[in-house]
Amino acid sequence: MATDVGTQLRKGVVEYCVLGLLQGAPTYGWKISERLVSLGLIGSIGTLYPLLSRLRDQGLIIAQADESDSARPRKYYSLTPAGREQLGLFRAQWQPFSDAVSTIIATPTATPTATPNKEE
Repeated sequence: MATDVGTQLRKGVVEYCVLGLLQGAPTYGWKISERLVSLGLIGSIGTLYPLLSRLRDQGLIIAQADESDSARPRKYYSLTPAGREQLGLFRAQWQPFSDAVSTIIATPTATPTATPNKEE
């Protein structure tokens, strides 16, 4: 069993968190990274760009360069229809899954649900 449970949990959901961050409006990578780092979902911006590449390769997001006059154009990411669909599927499964896990790992109450068999 993994010793760093948090790392394993983050690996399973951080891609969906990126999709969630992009559901409102196109966002540039640094802004996505700041949000994920502040929430403890990634360690640094360096872990974000490979993740964004995977999501692009899967057709879940697209990237568009900002054509402004700035010296360094920003790349904005947005959801594709497939990305919106994938986020919807995740949403539909997340709450029941989370509820089930919470039920199982909840702190036990004072009255046990089963008693062990004891030979007298």
